[in-house]
Amino acid sequence: MSVGELAGLLVAVFWAVLVTLLAVVLVRLSAVLREATGLVSAVTEQAVPLLVDAGAAVRSANEQLERVDEITANVQDAAANANALSSTVAATIGGPLVKVAAFSYGVRKAAGRRQAGVTVPEQAAEREALARLVRAEVRAATTPRTGGLLARVRRAVRG
Repeated sequence: MSVGELAGLLVAVFWAVLVTLLAVVLVRLSAVLREATGLVSAVTEQAVPLLVDAGAAVRSANEQLERVDEITANVQDAAANANALSSTVAATIGGPLVKVAAFSYGVRKAAGRRQAGVTVPEQAAEREALARLVRAEVRAATTPRTGGLLARVRRAVRG
């Protein structure tokens, strides 16, 4: 056997081993591809029902949000009605209530002065001065304080 024949024999054996190894790799690769195809089809079969369920959940959540919107609108209407009712009550009852409070304050002050020994003067000028003093005290006592209930009632009465 010559050196050329020996080299040809070695190359032929090398190619035979290489082709055998490539055939084994290709057989294993085809098995992996078959398994991947089966896995993809299984995932697809399970994903479709999950997507249908997710769509149903989103539709249900949307319906619930629409109901919440309706409830919120009804609550806003009720709050507006309650506000209008309270304004009406304040306007209707507020004016007479302020007048009664001022009158009762004046009566209490007059009764307190009478018990203290201060008498109503006999002369008209002195009575008029005393009446102005009582009116000034009543006004001072009923003067609205900013932000107070009495101020709000007066503002509601005046419009």
